[in-house]
Parts: sequence; C-alpha cells; structure tokens
Amino acid sequence: MSSAPTGPADRADLGAALRHWRDRQPPGEVGLPSGGVRRAPGLRREELAQLAGLSVDYVVRLERGRATSPSAQVLAALSRALRLSVSERDHLYLLAGRRPPGAGQVSQHIPPSVQRLCDQLARTPLSVYDASWTLLTWNPLWGALTGDPSMLRGRERNIVWRHFAGSSSRVAHLPGELVRFEAALVSDLRSSLAAYPEDEPLRTLVDDLREHSRRFGELWAAHAVGRYGIGDTKLVHHPDVGAVTVDCDVLTVPGSDLRIVVYSAPPGTTTAAQFELLNVVGTQPMTSRRPT
Repeated sequence: MSSAPTGPADRADLGAALRHWRDRQPPGEVGLPSGGVRRAPGLRREELAQLAGLSVDYVVRLERGRATSPSAQVLAALSRALRLSVSERDHLYLLAGRRPPGAGQVSQHIPPSVQRLCDQLARTPLSVYDASWTLLTWNPLWGALTGDPSMLRGRERNIVWRHFAGSSSRVAHLPGELVRFEAALVSDLRSSLAAYPEDEPLRTLVDDLREHSRRFGELWAAHAVGRYGIGDTKLVHHPDVGAVTVDCDVLTVPGSDLRIVVYSAPPGTTTAAQFELLNVVGTQPMTSRRPT
C-alpha cells in the first residue's frame, strides 16, 4: 500500500475529522455496549483506541494535533474502526499528509457492510484478509478459537508467511487436505500478484517466501493461477476445549479483493457446543487449566 508523504499534515483538521467520525459512530454498531451515561452518542476515545489497536494516549494526541505524521498502518486501522467509506478514507490519508492507497496496490480497506457482517455473525468464527492474505480484522469468537491475533505484528499477520515459514498455529489440516490447501493458497497469491504487479510489499513477500521456503518455491514454479475456492475441514487445537473440528469456507465480496474466512459447524454437534462455550469465555484461560 502506498504510504509516501504528500506534504505536512494538517493536524488541526485531522483531529477535527477524527472527532467528527468518532462522534457519529454508534457504539452498538461496532459491538460495544451503548448504555450508560455518554457525553456524545458516538464512540469514546478509549473505545476507538480499542477497536483500532492503538493506545488511548495516541488517539488523544492525534485528536489534539500533537501527534506527528501517523503511519499508513495506523490510518488503515482508524478507517476500519471508524467505518469510513473509500472517499472518507482517502480524505483521512490526505489530512495526515500521506498519499491514499492507489488503484494498483493491494487495498486494506474494509467496507462498512463487511464490518457489519463481522459484527452480526458473532456466533461464527470469522476473519478478513486482504489480497496478500494479511489479516485485517476478525470477530471475538475467531480470536477465542485461534488465539488473540492482536498480539501479532508485521509478517506474522500474513497467513501464507506463517504457514510456509513454520510459525506456530493452533490450526492443522486433516490428512489429505494439506496438499490441496497449500496449492490453493499459492495459486491465489499468484493471482493477486498478477492483479497488482506494482505492489512492492506483495512482490517482496513472494520473493522472501521463495527464498525461505522450499515447498513454496516448488508450488510457485508450477505457475498455477486462481482464486482460493476450496472448502475444507480443519482441526483447531484449543488449550482449554481440546480439538475443534471446523468446516472452512472462503467468501469473496463483489467488487473487492477481500477474503472472508468462515469456520462453521452443523447445529447440535460437539463443535457447535464448543463455539458456544468459547463465546462465553473469550480469549481468557479457563480456571480449570493447570500449569504443566
């Protein structure tokens, strides 16, 4: 994504815009409680910080014009948390003194409709990735099942890198499905590079994967191109509820290169009961766990 500065940021206007967008966002629409005494109908600063993965102090400094040029990653997180349209997102970048993401680059923008989908499917683990398979957002049940992704930084949020670099994961593939999964993931990444040949972070990701993973290099050399379209079954090893068998499907949004990954289970199954339990306990360890 382009993050080159375009000139000095207009800090006063940036702060005013952030306050306006924060005030207009009802907390109930982003999965937060809307009761209690509020000075304004919108989000509190600490709520915006939580949604964007930022510190409250940094949000305060941005709104008061005391923070220097925020990074493209921070601006992308703020635009998702505030449910900004594409035009509003571009305006946010310009106010911050940065060039908005270009048409020839992988977009990390999530439309408000997709954000609502994440909020409304609260009983189904769900996550959203960009065209390079970098994790953008997820719902609480996804974090409870697979582990809290907010702790991951940089490449560790990219599912292709994590898989082929051998990063630890709770998710495993059933026998016979690993080969299909890897081939589909690599062919999808090649289709993204064909669509965004000038995207430097994407090209660097592919180069680094070819250098670090022999398996990725073999699959890349096959020159298969295609969108990820397989549905498969995965096994998630949760430290509290044990093995969780899920059906995995990847959905696409018309007019967008986002990948929405959904884990599901038939009603009345053991997995459905495990989902219900994790909805209650979230990412916190259960009291029954004992140190080993």
